[in-house]
Amino acid sequence: MSRLLLSTCLSVSLLIAAIAEAADRPKQLVIISFDGAHDNALWLKSRQMAAKNGAHFTYFLSCTFLMNEAAKKAYQAPHQKRGKSNVGFAQSDDEIRERLGNIWHAHLEGHDISSHACGHFDGRLWSEADWSAEYATFRATLKNAWRSVGLQEPAGWQDLVDHGIEGFRAPYLSATAGADMIAAEKKAGLSYDASLVTKGPAMPVEEDGIIRFGLPLIPEGPSEKPIIGMDYNLFVRHSKGEEDTADSAEFENRAYAAFKEAFDKQYAGARIPLQLGFHFVEMNGGAYWRALDRLVSDVCHRTDVACVSYSEAIPMIEVRGKLQQTSGL
Repeated sequence: MSRLLLSTCLSVSLLIAAIAEAADRPKQLVIISFDGAHDNALWLKSRQMAAKNGAHFTYFLSCTFLMNEAAKKAYQAPHQKRGKSNVGFAQSDDEIRERLGNIWHAHLEGHDISSHACGHFDGRLWSEADWSAEYATFRATLKNAWRSVGLQEPAGWQDLVDHGIEGFRAPYLSATAGADMIAAEKKAGLSYDASLVTKGPAMPVEEDGIIRFGLPLIPEGPSEKPIIGMDYNLFVRHSKGEEDTADSAEFENRAYAAFKEAFDKQYAGARIPLQLGFHFVEMNGGAYWRALDRLVSDVCHRTDVACVSYSEAIPMIEVRGKLQQTSGL
């Protein structure tokens, strides 16, 4: 066999092997979520970002943002005074009407509507009954949301509330140690929880029927010191939690570099899903939302990447056979 023919055959064999390997590799999943889900301008901005890039997001809604003045007076979280919320309440019925429209249209567009409980309290010491009470308030608030502001609810809203809200993230990522929160989630009909923090991107685990996801620690900044992949944690590191618009571009570039490095490592490696969390607040002049926009614009159009919601990710992960069982974390 001539050297040229041998070289050609070897090149073809390597190409076939590379194609086969690529075909066998799972898509890189990118799971973007937002906590709070209140500011209507950011509802629109995030939905437009998703539509532009073929992405689906997960919105962890705090239900006090659907409570008007009458509902505010009636709301009482476990071990709290009546009418108290750490994140406030809706400011007007018109604001609620607009928010409901955003929630419903986001649902129709394929995004996850999930629970962030109601008043954003630290539940790490809550019992199963405490969590169940807060979940019940969340569901009751959503079931009555349209009628409470004088609107005819769309067909399918009750089905969304009863069957379409599948996930939960604990405020402050403060999950109850032990089984109480998980037991309450099961009783509430939830299927996944996204309240954990992991040492790096990690596959979810199944605990007593609830699939548990965790935001990863990712390297960030000149020293590449690990930080939770969430905008608020970057805000605290970059500016000690004080708004700093003068250095907004620097913070954006640092955040984007951290997001992209975390993505590239998984994309070139084991392709463990990358989870990143955000809030409906544009901290440090919108630095972290701009970094997010750059990331999803950069990666979500790739054929071997899927920017998906948590509920979409679950069957894609199950197909890989990577879902682990655990009796506790």
